Amino acid sequence: MGDVLMLALRRLRAPLIALILAYAVSVFGLAVIPGVDPEGRVDSLGFFHAFYIISYTATTIGFGELPHAFTGAQRAWVMFSIYLSVICWAYTFGSVLALVQDATFRGALARSRFVARVCRLEEPFYIIAGYGQSGTALAHALDETGVRTVIVELRPERASHVDVEVFHQPVPALAADARWPDVLCDAGAKQPNCKALIVLVGDDEMAQTIAVGASTLNPDLEVVARVHSPFARANLDAFPMIKVIDPFETFATNLGLAISAPAVLWVEEWLSSVPGSHCPKPFMMPKGHWLLFGFGRFGQAVAHELERVGCTWTAVDPNESLKEEEHLVRLDYSTQSLRNAGLENAVGVVVCTDRDVVNLSLVSRARRIKPDLIVVVRQNHVADASLIEAAKADLVFVKGELMTRECLQLLITPTRNRFLMMVREQGSEMAEQIGVRLLTELEERVPYLWVFRCFASYPGLREILTHPGKQPLRLDELLIDPLNPAERLRAVPLLLLRGTQAVTLPSLETELRSGDLLLFAGRRGVEDLQRRFQMEPSPIGYVRTGVEPARGWLFRRIEHWRQHRARRLARRQRRHVQA
Repeated sequence: MGDVLMLALRRLRAPLIALILAYAVSVFGLAVIPGVDPEGRVDSLGFFHAFYIISYTATTIGFGELPHAFTGAQRAWVMFSIYLSVICWAYTFGSVLALVQDATFRGALARSRFVARVCRLEEPFYIIAGYGQSGTALAHALDETGVRTVIVELRPERASHVDVEVFHQPVPALAADARWPDVLCDAGAKQPNCKALIVLVGDDEMAQTIAVGASTLNPDLEVVARVHSPFARANLDAFPMIKVIDPFETFATNLGLAISAPAVLWVEEWLSSVPGSHCPKPFMMPKGHWLLFGFGRFGQAVAHELERVGCTWTAVDPNESLKEEEHLVRLDYSTQSLRNAGLENAVGVVVCTDRDVVNLSLVSRARRIKPDLIVVVRQNHVADASLIEAAKADLVFVKGELMTRECLQLLITPTRNRFLMMVREQGSEMAEQIGVRLLTELEERVPYLWVFRCFASYPGLREILTHPGKQPLRLDELLIDPLNPAERLRAVPLLLLRGTQAVTLPSLETELRSGDLLLFAGRRGVEDLQRRFQMEPSPIGYVRTGVEPARGWLFRRIEHWRQHRARRLARRQRRHVQA
């Protein structure tokens, strides 16, 4: 607000000075010009009465000769004051209108409002730098999960789209360059409730500047940056709080998993889909020779991954500026060129040019030559989604959707992301075991995921975790219905985190300790039932004995008195038997 006030005063300095001088001259002249009272005596108005008369006369809201009729000289001076003040007021109003329409002033006012809205945020929020296709998709996904977001976009026409789009909660947006530190500060990068900054700008150099600047301003702030070049990735890897996502490399890795370890990709898709929906079908790609149309950054990432999983490939690209490559063929995209490139001997094609129309035509030509071909296609623009869908490709790369999923896994569900990375490392055998457990317990539905925290600070777990005795808390006890111990909860423990240790598919006989974190997958509502173990100690006793413990202070005291009385009677009986 200070910047807005200073800018307004600077632009209105001349008209305000003119207006003040006009009032000063008018009041001074009216005060010193002598008047005549009804008895004919000389009587001056004084500065207060002069200012009072000029106040309503200069603004043309009224006129009156007070406290008595004016002389000719006074009336002439009032007439001069009216013309002078009206001209100055018109000059001032015109300057105000010009100021309101000035782009600099409107930008400063918008920024001031933006800062005020960000400062009023009390909930945790995320900053999204870049509001293109990926930024828009991520903002809506975060809004659906109930997470507040703040948008910073360089292009004003994109930033203005936030005001017309439908969000469940208001989203502050600013059209500014996020490379400037003061812009990041205004967006809340230094506020304690700012959880992360997601950089989704199109230029790698700009992305590096924003990510490094945010990490310097707030070393504790988690930063997720999208980059495409290995050089940019290497630069950002030097900062521990910056997580780098290369969408081309990520998709290529998923394609490689579909070829070499389809069970791993199936588990990832299963646990990353919408909870409650049908389980995705297992998806696998054949091993063999692949044809790549387009050899830019995306095509090169796919080619590298195909080599890693043991597939051969040939790239077709008419661009003469590409460097020489053994498997690169510089041909056009005509039907004859596709035949010459060996399409008939390929098991699949990856269509990865940066133009959707070209991609669709290539898919059509390739299928006319070989109808049973596996087709992977790149979608560049959201507006072309229906056209790409009509092509019925086996796999579609949409950068916005991929970035949304990766960011949500990193920021919203980091435990799930860690589990999926461990499954990748352990390979198909572990993925198949997880798939069998999920199918057995949850059938073919996408489960809900949650983290159960075994902390002694919870009232229900304090006693059993601090004084476990001979009956420590076991994992299988958390899978018993606390309302009906005869029933088991439909959930699968996927991951146990204990300090630096991480165990996938932990044994149900595992004894739990304070500080343990458990990742569960289960049916809807199971999480709420498990939370009962944290709220009060009675559910643990209920699932162990089958007898519901007394609730409330009075009933617990009565139960304690009954147990004490029973023990005392037992001791008397033992003494009587011994006697």
